[in-house]
Amino acid sequence: MSRRSTDLDTKIYVGDLPREASEKEIERAFSYYGRLRNVWVARNPAGFAFVEFEDPRDADDAVRGLDGTSICGSRVRVEHSNGKVRPKPWLRGGRGPPPRSRRPFNPDDRCYECGERGHYAYDCHRYSRRRRDRGLL
Repeated sequence: MSRRSTDLDTKIYVGDLPREASEKEIERAFSYYGRLRNVWVARNPAGFAFVEFEDPRDADDAVRGLDGTSICGSRVRVEHSNGKVRPKPWLRGGRGPPPRSRRPFNPDDRCYECGERGHYAYDCHRYSRRRRDRGLL
């Protein structure tokens, strides 16, 4: 068995936590089921945590025993971690800064505003001045 699959067997996702959930409170709830290797509580965005056990059987017991129970005053979702890393929000159509350009910069391209080479219209000194004149900046 690879180290990666062993890690996933012992790692638990805890969702729907209140914003003020503390590492100590989560540790207290989960340590009943076995020895913990690590507890990590998300802060930005808040509302979830990961708990890692030393033994995969303890992780299984914790999922069965704590899913749907109240931890830190909230009914939580407890499940085995799937190990996936979520993509950046703007890559899946959510909020966040979009990439500035979909194509690589070509220094031979000309600016649409002033006709000079070396920059695009959104970086043009004339373009930004015009936007300020209209009260947009």
